[in-house]
Amino acid sequence: MAPFTKPEAVLKQAEGLVSVGQSHAALQSLVEMFSSKRFRSTPLTTLEPIVIRFVELCVDMRKGRTAKEGLMQYKNIAQNSSVGSIEVVINRFIQLSDAKVSEAQEKADKVTGPVDVDDLEASETPESILLGAVSGDQSKDRTDRALVTPWLKFLWESYRTSLETLKNNARLEVIYQQVAQQAFRFCLKHQRKVEFRRLCETLRLHLSNVAKYAHQTHAINLSDAETLQHHLDTRFAQLNTSVELELWQEAFRSVEDVHNLLTMAKKAPRPAMMANYYEKLTKIFLMSGNALYHAAAWGRYHAIVTSIGGKTEEEMTKLAGQVLVSALAVPVGLQHEDEDGKSKTSRLTALLGLTRAPTRAGLIKDALSRDVLRLSPAPIKSLYTLLEASFDPLTLCSSTAPLLAELCAPDTPYFGYRSLLERALLSRLLAQLSQVYSTLTITSLLELVSPLEGLGPEQVEAFLMGCARRGERSVYVDHATGTITFIDEGFVVSSEDPIPSTSTNSEASIQPSAAELVRTRLSTLAVTLHNSLAVLYPPPQLSPEEEEAAQHAKFVELVAAANAERHALSLRRALVARRRELLSELSARKEKEEASRRAETTRREKDEEVRRAKLEIAKKERERAQKEVDSIRAEEAKKLAQTLIKKGNLKVSVDEMEDLSTDSLMRMQVEQLEREKKELNQRLRTAAKRIDHIERAYRKEERPLLAEDYAEQQATDRTIFETLQRSRIEGARQAFQEDMISKKRLSRMMQDYQQRKEFIIAQRSEEHTAKLAESHKRIEEEKEKMRAAHQKMKDEEEQERLEAERIRREQEEEEARLEAERRAAEEEAEAKEREEKEKVAEARRKREEERAKTQEEARKRAEREAEAEAHAAQRRAEQRNQSAAQPAQPAQPQGAWRRGGAPSAPTRATAAISTPPRVESPLPAAAPAATTGAYRPGAFGATAGGWRDRQAKPPAAAPVRTASPAPLTSPAPLTSRNAPPPEHKRSDDGFETVQEKKVWKSRRAQGQA
Repeated sequence: MAPFTKPEAVLKQAEGLVSVGQSHAALQSLVEMFSSKRFRSTPLTTLEPIVIRFVELCVDMRKGRTAKEGLMQYKNIAQNSSVGSIEVVINRFIQLSDAKVSEAQEKADKVTGPVDVDDLEASETPESILLGAVSGDQSKDRTDRALVTPWLKFLWESYRTSLETLKNNARLEVIYQQVAQQAFRFCLKHQRKVEFRRLCETLRLHLSNVAKYAHQTHAINLSDAETLQHHLDTRFAQLNTSVELELWQEAFRSVEDVHNLLTMAKKAPRPAMMANYYEKLTKIFLMSGNALYHAAAWGRYHAIVTSIGGKTEEEMTKLAGQVLVSALAVPVGLQHEDEDGKSKTSRLTALLGLTRAPTRAGLIKDALSRDVLRLSPAPIKSLYTLLEASFDPLTLCSSTAPLLAELCAPDTPYFGYRSLLERALLSRLLAQLSQVYSTLTITSLLELVSPLEGLGPEQVEAFLMGCARRGERSVYVDHATGTITFIDEGFVVSSEDPIPSTSTNSEASIQPSAAELVRTRLSTLAVTLHNSLAVLYPPPQLSPEEEEAAQHAKFVELVAAANAERHALSLRRALVARRRELLSELSARKEKEEASRRAETTRREKDEEVRRAKLEIAKKERERAQKEVDSIRAEEAKKLAQTLIKKGNLKVSVDEMEDLSTDSLMRMQVEQLEREKKELNQRLRTAAKRIDHIERAYRKEERPLLAEDYAEQQATDRTIFETLQRSRIEGARQAFQEDMISKKRLSRMMQDYQQRKEFIIAQRSEEHTAKLAESHKRIEEEKEKMRAAHQKMKDEEEQERLEAERIRREQEEEEARLEAERRAAEEEAEAKEREEKEKVAEARRKREEERAKTQEEARKRAEREAEAEAHAAQRRAEQRNQSAAQPAQPAQPQGAWRRGGAPSAPTRATAAISTPPRVESPLPAAAPAATTGAYRPGAFGATAGGWRDRQAKPPAAAPVRTASPAPLTSPAPLTSRNAPPPEHKRSDDGFETVQEKKVWKSRRAQGQA
């Protein structure tokens, strides 16, 4: 396709390609347009015809995958603006596929019957291909596979493609459900059971993915009543189709789907829908052999139909008979269930909408309460009387057999209940016989059961053993004596006891059983003793006051019991109120979540409206630009029309034209050419018709002469045939005579021929013998040569083996030598490594000794310094004592500067903060050390330190010679002379790190640094 081709031009190009028979090229051009970026910005009014034409081409060429991709792209474009356009395209797609199937079916019906293929998605097997290659007959299956099956496959693929395109979109939900129901009708019409199962699985998968796609813009909301109703309608159609196709397992799954949707519904479904639901359940349970739930389903169906009404009396009579027969057909006896059975029972009970599992007694009681017995037909009433009301075991089967034959005839609706009714009848017979007899012969039982055609000796014995195994009846069968013994033990629960939940209303008891005697023994004894005590010890006659007091005591007891009951009732009410509060809180929380969800939905809708308004504005702007483009095109088309009129190619007035587009002009030109072509064809047809009439006249005239020509030709042919026959016979006779003469002539040479033959055979025999001897000789020579060659080859192999053995030994010796050298090298390396380690250890030991020696020298040096400090302190103390004993200093000369207010005995702190004298002072720069109040640099600390302390503290700045005294500065802290030397850190190798020495620098030097 050209880079800037418009969609309309693409459609016209595709039409032109189709008209010349290039459908594949036309489809490819449309596919390329779908993959372009302008495809999404094309208006739907222009795009819809293109997509419809695309679908038509896909159907004609059976391109299902291509159609699916195109429909997906079109759905993504049109789902926000025009849902109806998608519906039109999908319906057109399915209609075309269905029409192709119908057309193929009509063609196949002309040759064979209807199509019958097991699986539409299965490809043709190699066996069928081989059979078609070797067989020449056109059988029914081969014709169907060639004509109908491909289109059936394509139609099935069309339904699947449509469902995949429309799934999980609330705006496309209606058309989705319509396509699903059309697919159901397709499966039902063509009896496609495999495809129906796959369709049901696809719908279940789509429904399960609803929660997965809930975050999308147009997600499906199952809480919406209308959406849920659509799904229910589809599931009911699925249920009806599965029942009609007799796919009972799929029908049960469909019932579960319907039940799950019904539990999600906020309002009750329509009664007619539920009646259909229960009716299908009756068929499913009947086919599965579950008589109990089959009868329960009929009971639910009867209740709904009765509430709806609208049935005739005859229909209600049939329905009542169906309900009562299904209840009577439920087997009698205990039903012990394991955990799996209980879970299954709970599932089935939930499907029927019951609170607890149904029982036979409950079903019959419910049926009687709805007046079913009165509405039932007379045979069913008689059957109920015989099974539930009468007690006659000897004639029970003979009396019931005619009724069963009448009710369960093949043309009656009760035909499927015959086996169940016979089992129920046999169970009832055994229950009545166990009350009358303790031992019964097997022949007698078989005679009693003989009127029932469906129960033979094997079936009766199997039923007895089943009852004994399930605990329904205690029975013992003795084949040695041919008897049946009914065990009547006191601690064995039997079907006569009213304990079992599935037992019917108790039949008339002739005599109590041992179990009943054991169960009622104590209660009977208590009643008897109470009556005896009342007779032996009658209650005393009380006075009115005593009787009133006794009544008062009883009243007090009743009041206490009532108060206790009232207290328990209040507790229950409080519990119920609390539960209601919790439910109200839960509902409020749900309403709040629903409100937030609605608010979010409203916000999304507003955003969608804003976006739609922007799109509408953009659309109007595009329409305005399109109008301008159309006006320009109209002017160009008008000019083109005038040009065509001048050339004579167009014979229409420009003023009479409504549409002056280039396309319309080209179409008019094509129509004019087509019109001229039709006129030419009409003239040709007229001439051909005239020639045809002339030819017919010629043949009509020559028809009477054809018979005469035919008779003349026959006579000529007969004469020629007879002549040829005579000449052939004469030639054969002459050839035979010549052959006989040749035989007589050659018979004289027979003896010479035999002699020559014997001579040649003898000569060739001698030559053969000579050649045979020569060949034996050559064979022996060749054998000798082969033996010599073989011996030579064995000798060479032996030499090669010995050489290989020698090479192997040399290699092993070389490897051993290399291994020894490697080990020697390793030992040498290990020795070197040990030597290096010893050297390192020796160096480390020496460093430790040097370190210890250094520490010892430092310790001794510290001790010497401490002694020196002690001696210096002692000398300073002596000097202070001497200075205190000396007389006062003489007065300074007149005019000398001195410090005002100097104390006579300054303290150490005062001496520490004294400043040096000015330069202008007439006194000398430094006073004697012994003078009191003189400046001493070492007198700042409370105690004097050694040279290490003086070196560690920062040096005092030199006095500045200015006109004013130097400012006071705080002295640096001094360390004690006796303090131990600082500990030096050691590295990992054992070396000590020495602190950086602080060198004194002047302030000017520090500033420069």
